[in-house]
Amino acid sequence: MFPTLSDELRHSRLAWPEGVARMVLDTDTYNEVDDQFALCHALLSPDRLRVEAIYAAPFHNNRSTGPEDGMEKSYEEILRLLGMLGVEDDGFVVRGSREYIADAARPPRSDAVTDLVERASASSADDPLYVVAIGAITNVSAAILLEPSIIEKIVLVWLGGTDMHRDSAREFNLGQDLVASQTVFDCGVPLVHIPCRNVTSHLHTTIPELEAYLSGQGPLCDYLVDIVKGYVSETNRYGWSKVIWDIAATAYLINAEWVPTRLTPSPVLTDDFGWAVDSGRHDIRAATFVRRDPIFRDVFTKLTAVD
Repeated sequence: MFPTLSDELRHSRLAWPEGVARMVLDTDTYNEVDDQFALCHALLSPDRLRVEAIYAAPFHNNRSTGPEDGMEKSYEEILRLLGMLGVEDDGFVVRGSREYIADAARPPRSDAVTDLVERASASSADDPLYVVAIGAITNVSAAILLEPSIIEKIVLVWLGGTDMHRDSAREFNLGQDLVASQTVFDCGVPLVHIPCRNVTSHLHTTIPELEAYLSGQGPLCDYLVDIVKGYVSETNRYGWSKVIWDIAATAYLINAEWVPTRLTPSPVLTDDFGWAVDSGRHDIRAATFVRRDPIFRDVFTKLTAVD
């Protein structure tokens, strides 16, 4: 069903990109506070990233009534952030799936899926499209299932799941859509996997740090500080910190030293959300660590430069 990439092509795709990377961002922006930081980080790094489109991803937790509501709220949040960044939408922001993938034989269609298939298919072999995904991987997997040939034209950078040494792979992004998550590990797409737990979970910040560097630096900075503050209560304010792990995905493409990686066989994601090892599987690139301080330094520097 899926094209088979040669080891030579796969490894060349998985090399860190020199120059400016063409990318799309797939994000459940309203789900938390870290997507907002990552979206701004991408758009404020034009020397390394050229963002061609932003896709709203579905999510379902206490901030939404279901996947469709989560996607719509994320779409609105993306537009809100673009307004503060002074970026015109003009078709730049695209709605994603209203449901998760229940059956790989019938992936849900959406505007984001259509855009990704068309954009990837139009890419040249020597200039792949980087698909940076920081939420449930529904939109991306649906596009791959509908048009498998796009795995020859893209590199997927996905932040989700856990490192492969943990007993369970389950975490919010991976756990919402099991079929979609299994698809990206099985299909052979050149994949840079950035685990959340035990890797990007080092990316913590605190209210005093945010206030020291961002408060009073403009409407966007104040907005980001305020939404993080919304997670603090009187009962948890002592010793409290917030993980902003989504910025690891953008940081990887900006500076490879900030997110060290290694080549490893793609794991098997089991139906009970476990990791199984098969040394005969195709290689992926997996992040093993994040260098917290230079990543936050880069994010804060770029945010405070916004007029």
